[in-house]
Amino acid sequence: MERMFTRVAGWLFGCLLVALSLFVAVETALRKLIGVSLQGADELGGYVLALGGALAFTVALLERAHVRIDFLYSRIPSYLRTAIDLVCALAFALLGLFLARYGWPVVADTLAYGSNAPTAWATPMIWPQSAWYASLLTFTFASVWLAVRAFSLLLRGRHAEFERSLKPRALDDELREELEDVARR
Repeated sequence: MERMFTRVAGWLFGCLLVALSLFVAVETALRKLIGVSLQGADELGGYVLALGGALAFTVALLERAHVRIDFLYSRIPSYLRTAIDLVCALAFALLGLFLARYGWPVVADTLAYGSNAPTAWATPMIWPQSAWYASLLTFTFASVWLAVRAFSLLLRGRHAEFERSLKPRALDDELREELEDVARR
């Protein structure tokens, strides 16, 4: 399930970036060749980056691709690595809850005021903000689920599964996955 989500999210964001790139290319060509502007490239770019950034939070969390220092992590005792991983899971859950809590007033104000973008397109802001907030909620759900799962695994004494599902991917893991991906192609 996690793999499918990260693959779909990656494809979605990739397609949005390609579509945005094509729109910018057409916009630029039209302006240079015949002096006509479609307008809105910067507006669409902001929407794509806001949605993609929020989706990237979840993808990085599920792929265990967050920043880490392998040199130190691999050299500390197992119980300390477990504690660090548990604190990280809790921190991600708290971040997700924070984003959900403080992102909602943005959407609520947009609903209350019926806000439109101050651009030529006058896009109703509820559409891009709803997509952005849904992406934040996806991160919130995934991060809280990860923290609950982490605590559950530890309480049941399933330390090996805890380590497999929470520790950051080591360089060797990433290299093996890349080589398997190349072999599949």
